[in-house]
Amino acid sequence: MNLFPHRNGAMMRLGLWLIVGALPLAWPLGDAAAQAAQSESEAIKALIARGSLPELRHPDFHEFRQALDASYQPGGYAPLWLAGGTTPAIVAELKDAPSHGLEVRDYDVAWLEGELNAIAAGDRAPARIARADVVLTVSFFRLLSDVRDGRVSPERAGFKLEEPENRIDLAAVLLRAKQTGQWHEAVVAAAPPFVLYRRLEAALARYRGLASQSVPPLPPLPAGKSKIAPGDAYAGVGALSDRLRLVGDLPADFVAPTDNKYEGALVDGVRRFQDRHGLKADGVIGRDTLDQLSVPFSERVRQIELSLERLRWLPKLPPRPLIAVNIPSFRLWAFTDAGNDTAAQLTMPVIVGRAVTARKTPVFIGEMRYIEFSPYWNVPPAILRSETIPKLERDPGYWQSEDLEAVPVSGPATPITAFNAQTLEGLKSGKLRVRQRPGPKNALGAVKFVLPNTMDIYLHSTPAKQLFSETRRDFSHGCIRLSDPPALAAFVLRDQPDWTKERIEEAMSSGKSNTAKLTQPLPVVIFYTTAIVDSTGAVRFTSDIYGYDRKLEDLLAQAT
Repeated sequence: MNLFPHRNGAMMRLGLWLIVGALPLAWPLGDAAAQAAQSESEAIKALIARGSLPELRHPDFHEFRQALDASYQPGGYAPLWLAGGTTPAIVAELKDAPSHGLEVRDYDVAWLEGELNAIAAGDRAPARIARADVVLTVSFFRLLSDVRDGRVSPERAGFKLEEPENRIDLAAVLLRAKQTGQWHEAVVAAAPPFVLYRRLEAALARYRGLASQSVPPLPPLPAGKSKIAPGDAYAGVGALSDRLRLVGDLPADFVAPTDNKYEGALVDGVRRFQDRHGLKADGVIGRDTLDQLSVPFSERVRQIELSLERLRWLPKLPPRPLIAVNIPSFRLWAFTDAGNDTAAQLTMPVIVGRAVTARKTPVFIGEMRYIEFSPYWNVPPAILRSETIPKLERDPGYWQSEDLEAVPVSGPATPITAFNAQTLEGLKSGKLRVRQRPGPKNALGAVKFVLPNTMDIYLHSTPAKQLFSETRRDFSHGCIRLSDPPALAAFVLRDQPDWTKERIEEAMSSGKSNTAKLTQPLPVVIFYTTAIVDSTGAVRFTSDIYGYDRKLEDLLAQAT
């Protein structure tokens, strides 16, 4: 029963009047919002098609157009960021670029913050919304791309490295990160899986922290002295102790001697420092050691950044066995799993090519396919022309003393053991080539690890064992000489039980050429970084023996 019929009727009429009366006001507001949304979408689509924005540090972003279309097209080119509340998270990740050895300015963070502040203050002009939204996406794509593959192509640096086979699906990574909010995890996942890269990125954070501290300079050597030997007095003992504690070569609780005596644990700390910096680890503080101790931490940070850039150029190899050689470190690593820091590893000192143009060890990726025990050394044509023939002309006895023989370049490989005018003429005309017979004088030593390549680069042993006692070991014509070839042979042949330690040693000393084929090709990565972290966590810095750091600095400056 309706107790208030008149009142209810009035209320219904009033409600209808309010609805009808409100319609003329609501439609224009809806039209305005729809028109603004359409304008934003049109502006975003046009900006993506144009592929450039002059206000940016890197104005041209054509390389990301396909990924941009894949990201915006499903939503009708509506803004991805400026209505969803995720902007602060992605901006924070862009600001974190230095943790990866990159520069914040490359991702237009300052420009973005200015635009976002203007939008927050009420300026929602479609063109501004479109610019800010697209640049947020482009900057995230650029960060992912830079972390994965580097900012400069290896080809521009003169390195023969193949382009990555599996490019990162930027749009898919963006969608996943947007759904989960895991922006940092997305960037970390894009980084190279190589264990040496992960170690070095962790070291970067540590050295950034050191660079932010105020560290007083070390006192110079006392007047009239060229070095401080263990047992000497040195007024810089306190500052030296502080520096070595900071970099981990002395325990954090080490107390500097109060009598300025340079001895004991402090000497051991200097030896550790010298070893990490490619110096003779004798504990004597000379000019070279003091110079390395005085390098600002900011310069060490830059070394690490440049090293990370070069490691990004390497192919993204799946988790599997790998041999890696770092040229300026004069060191080889063999990993049973290149992506696992706890997997079995082998490391050893090596000798690399001389720091002259025609002798430098090249940066490249090869595949080891077989091992040749007691090998012949086929003298490369360039060495034959520039070194061997002139030596034979000066001293024909060099032929016999070095166990040389000649074989025809074409036809039956019948060796010519006698050296005479006819042999010399055949070498000069290119009809004959020279090889050195297996034995104790053979330049390749007792074993050769073959990774077929057009540059004739391989790994091998050497009879010149004394050279491994040098701290700087660039002595070869370009190939890699090994300090412990039996250990590498055992590593390479570990899945072939017939190749026991005894059989390997016998094959190396037999004097008869013998080949062992690998069951699977083994990747060999020959790379160049002046900073590296070993399995103990020690950060090792080396000299830029080929000048590649300076060249990379120039290339990065040109990439602006």
